[in-house]
Amino acid sequence: MTKFLLVLPLLAGLAACQSTTDQNVATGALTGAAVGAIASDDGDKLEGAVLGGAAGAAVGSLVGAANQPRQCTYRYPSGYSYVAPCP
Repeated sequence: MTKFLLVLPLLAGLAACQSTTDQNVATGALTGAAVGAIASDDGDKLEGAVLGGAAGAAVGSLVGAANQPRQCTYRYPSGYSYVAPCP
């Protein structure tokens, strides 16, 4: 558990390099994994972290979508993508 808590700031720093939606998903997953590991029994810490991480990622995705209402991500064939209002 202590190793996980030591890696948490490193992962949060890496999440800062992504777009806002990705930050919300990563933050939700990390927070959910931490809460899941803390709330679970001693023998089920890993399972609690995995389930909490999955739930947190889903919530983070919903928060990201709510922060950008009616926004669509467009992608050029070259791979460049941008966010603009939906038609």
